[in-house]
This record gives sequence, structure tokens and C-alpha cells, in this order.
Amino acid sequence: MLKFRSMALLAGVALLGTACGGPEASETQAPKMTWEEFRASAVQDPEGKWIFDMDQAVDSEEELRAYFDNNVVTDEGKNHDGLAVYNVGGGTANDRKWSSTQKGSLTYCVSSTFGTTNKAKVVTAMNSATAAWEATASVNFVHSTSYDASCTASQAGVLFDVRPVNSGGQYLARAFFPGSARSGRNVLIDNTAFGSISPWTLAGILRHELGHTLGFRHEHTRLSSTGCYEDAQWRALTAYDSASVMHYPQCRGTQTGDLVLTSLDKTGARALYP
Repeated sequence: MLKFRSMALLAGVALLGTACGGPEASETQAPKMTWEEFRASAVQDPEGKWIFDMDQAVDSEEELRAYFDNNVVTDEGKNHDGLAVYNVGGGTANDRKWSSTQKGSLTYCVSSTFGTTNKAKVVTAMNSATAAWEATASVNFVHSTSYDASCTASQAGVLFDVRPVNSGGQYLARAFFPGSARSGRNVLIDNTAFGSISPWTLAGILRHELGHTLGFRHEHTRLSSTGCYEDAQWRALTAYDSASVMHYPQCRGTQTGDLVLTSLDKTGARALYP
């Protein structure tokens, strides 16, 4: 589900400061950000994609600007509730989620370019992460092993690919939202994710990232008081949850252990995929 720095580098911040208490339900308006500030906060990864909001990606600077123009607005008047689904325009019809047919066949490959040892770790972590979402919502992830040897962004035999990347520590992993073009449907894992990232695990990181692939937004964008406001393109599914698997600990989150689904996460997931 780590843009400006890897989650590992942010661990000290989360444990020493912001994780000591949850955010108050502030209704203060999020400050406006200029395009120059937003662009400066984004980074380009080795594949040329622009990464923003810590693990969100677009293909070009033009798309980054379009995202800024359409989405980076104040949250004035928003209902500060919920595990939230990506939503542009309001109403359930505008939820970014998988269809009733596609949700039962979320196929993926795991690239053999991870190498034998790391690939085994990814397969195990993906099995754990997918099982967590499958146990609570009507979704089904399928590892299509026959495509692992040719697991690229252009592999049409799967819905998405899971591949290694050397981001230079810009993030531990990044993912995508439903509705992304095939070239953008990737879960990329940085080599730093295989090092010491305690108290998180690779499975925990992937539980967060797979939340994005199902359509869930960062929980910390619900409140401007978290200090990590992103935009107002979301629809509430549950009450705000500072311990959510989709909430960064360093953004006044309260989950100080591994990233796991909370009861509210499960309720929200069932609401979107009953």
C-alpha cells in the first residue's frame, strides 16, 4: 500500500511520535496546495511513473497535473466517515471497484525476476494478504503461475502483475485502483521491502496495497488533522478508523504493529463487496 520515503524510514517517526494517539475528529478545512507544491512532493520511479500520496501512480506529468486539477481540493463540507472507496462524482455508481463478475477472478502473476528466494517470500506474502481480504469480502485472487516467467506490465493473461522494482527507497511497494489501464495494473515491490521493516511484514505491506487494488483509499485522507490529506475523491463506507490497514501510522494512525485488517476494515470491505 510509500512515496516520499520508504515505510521503513518512516518507522521511527511512527513509533516515536504520531502513533501515540489517534486523531481527533477535526472538521478543519485542509489547506490548499499549489500545483508547484504538489509536483515537488511527487517522484518518478524507475519505470517513469509519477508516484504521489506515497504509493499512488500515474503514467505521465500530464496525468499528474490532471489529477491535481480534478482532485486536489479542500475537504470542506465532506462527511468525515469511513473506510472509503475511491469515488469521483458521488453516488455508488461512481465507485471505483471491480464488477460482480471480475471480483471473482482477480488474477495475477509473480515475476520470476525476483529470484528464487525473494519470489518465494512474495508468493507466501501474497497468499497471506489475499486470504485476509478473501476471508471478509466477496473477492477472489488467483495466482496464475503459468505466467510467472513472462510476468510483465503487458502480460494480457492476468489482471495484474507483481514485479520487483528498485525505487531507490522512494517506497516499499505501490499498487493501483480498479479501472486502471493494463499497463498501470502492477503491484511493484522495492528491494528494501525484503530487509528489516519491523514492526511491519511483507504480508502486511501487501495487505495495504491489495486494499488499493480493491478500490480503497488511504484512511488518513478523511481528516485534515492527520496531516496527510490527499483529496476529496472518496465515499465513506464505515466510521473513521485510525487503526485501519489503509491508514499510515505516521499520519496519526494508531496501529503500531503489523498492518492488519480491523473490524471496521472488514465491515467496509463487505459493504463494497457483499
